[in-house]
Amino acid sequence: MALPDSFAQNLKQQADIVRIVGEYVALKKAGAQNYSGLCPFHKEKTPSFSVHSSKQFYHCFGCGASGDVFSFVGKIENITFSEAVREVAQKLGVALPKKTYHSAQEAREAHLRGALAEIHERAAQLFRDYLARPEAARAREYLASRGLKSETIQEFSIGYAPESGSWLREELKGEFREEWLRESGLFSWKQEKDEVLGRERGTRATSSSSRAASSGSSSAERPHSRTPGFDEERTLESSVPLSALYSRFRNRIMFPITNEAGRVIAFTGRTLSTDEKAGPKYLNSPETAIYSKSRVLFNLHRAKEAIRALNYSILVEGQMDCISVYAAGFRNVIASSGTAFTGAQAGLLGRFAKQVVVNFDPDTAGAKATERTLGLLVEEGFEIRVLTLEAGFDPDLFIRRQGRQAYAEALKRSQKYFDYLIERARQEFRVRSAEGKQKALNYLLPHIQRVPSRIVRDGLAEEMAQKLDIDSAVLRQELKHAATSRETAAIKSVPEAQVTEAEKILISALAGGDDRKPSRVSGPSGSDEAFDPARQARYVLSRERLHAGLGTESLIEALLHCSEPVEPMQLPVSDSERRLLAAILMKQDEELSAEKIEAAVRALVRVQVRRRLEHIQKQLETSSDPVLVKALVEKKVRLKRALMDRSASWEEVTGVFAE
Repeated sequence: MALPDSFAQNLKQQADIVRIVGEYVALKKAGAQNYSGLCPFHKEKTPSFSVHSSKQFYHCFGCGASGDVFSFVGKIENITFSEAVREVAQKLGVALPKKTYHSAQEAREAHLRGALAEIHERAAQLFRDYLARPEAARAREYLASRGLKSETIQEFSIGYAPESGSWLREELKGEFREEWLRESGLFSWKQEKDEVLGRERGTRATSSSSRAASSGSSSAERPHSRTPGFDEERTLESSVPLSALYSRFRNRIMFPITNEAGRVIAFTGRTLSTDEKAGPKYLNSPETAIYSKSRVLFNLHRAKEAIRALNYSILVEGQMDCISVYAAGFRNVIASSGTAFTGAQAGLLGRFAKQVVVNFDPDTAGAKATERTLGLLVEEGFEIRVLTLEAGFDPDLFIRRQGRQAYAEALKRSQKYFDYLIERARQEFRVRSAEGKQKALNYLLPHIQRVPSRIVRDGLAEEMAQKLDIDSAVLRQELKHAATSRETAAIKSVPEAQVTEAEKILISALAGGDDRKPSRVSGPSGSDEAFDPARQARYVLSRERLHAGLGTESLIEALLHCSEPVEPMQLPVSDSERRLLAAILMKQDEELSAEKIEAAVRALVRVQVRRRLEHIQKQLETSSDPVLVKALVEKKVRLKRALMDRSASWEEVTGVFAE
């Protein structure tokens, strides 16, 4: 769904970027129009992140991130531009305009997402209601045996899906279109779909649909990508009659999975059956148009404010672990929902705090999952601690057996990330022998190499060598070398050092960088007139082309051809040039007076004069024509005289320069 450009533009004019950014970053006044704080997009201890109050944009001098209020909200919330516009509108209390779409396909997909959200909300309500029925007595007994109180069950909207394969279908079919029910992920089908696919393709129905149905999944589990054959399969699926659909979740405790806004988008069902044919112990929804398991963290919508307030999160594996820890009073807990932790989830979590305690199961599989997760978190710049409970205890069982206070004490004893890894290396390898030490090093090196900071990697290498009692200087050097030779995509700083002060002044003037009360100068009639730095810089540079051949030429050209007032973050230039412009505007603190503009112009004239002198000198060295040599010498003398005469106006100098 696209919002009108005019709405976004008007909304941006109403928005105060300092206030909105201030909801995520602690900002302090750092100049007449600037505010600074720690960048939320990369790890730093000294503030390099700035917000310009009058030009309404942000810029980080550390990582180069720049943008307006929409790009900031979009980046920090990990949402699209349209979603960022809606978010800003909500923060300002501005009503959204009527939805418009660029194509019928876009409209269909938007309507589908809306319908699936409604279906899941309705299904969650049905599951909750069913849990209170007499037929769900066993489900209630199970929840009670897990120590869940009624208020916790209500807060997490836990429900029950009965054994019936048709109950949910019959409840929903009168409220929602059949095609939406097919794509919801709440239903499976087998025989009838196989027959349809077989007839349409002229082949015997086998492969994915049969296997998917027999395992309690379907083709809906695949992401809706634009791959060849997908649209064909979706068309074929629409041929499956409604009566062929049966509930994916049967005789299961139902845990709703919500998005960050708290809307139900999927489910996890825990079976109550001991029958081998009942399927997996925990069954998750397939991926749909509204659910991507790699981008969702269970309980995040409840935990995010506590995570921000406490500045750290507790990461566990499954829903029951998360619910038990949360119910015990640790409101900053989230879960990966039993799936492999992903980089997208790490990025999502990092928006709220860059410190995390990882508390996965201590068995072998859990330890390996912990290491994979730790690697992703390290790459995202997290400060990590690892909580390892006693053997045989997951967080849920530990709290039920030993209580809240014992878990709080365990949190305090959690290990630093690399201390945990060293302990693992000691357990797996006999580090007293040279061979064991080498194996331990080989085990630890990949973890060290994930650390973004070279300085930190070097320090960790020294610390590990000491803790593993590696006395050999050769081995120690090998560890340090491997740790510091990690190839990373270096963050390139803004090339301000290559830009002269004169260029910065004129660029700032062209961009309207001085938003304070204009100074006064004498006009042709002798009256005072408001001095306009942008108009003066535009006039000189357009007429004399003093920026020709400079590194900032294309940026200045873009500013000259841009309609006023300039939107710094929307200027049609490269990312590096946009970062340079942001950096210049952020550091422009002094008033752009007529004297400063003229001094900047004279400085650029001198740069161009020097370049012309170099060109004349090359001509003199290669020319044998006495007439040409005489003319070149005379011009060289005049240029040098103009260059030396600092009292000459820029018009006089450029007059000589233009000859």
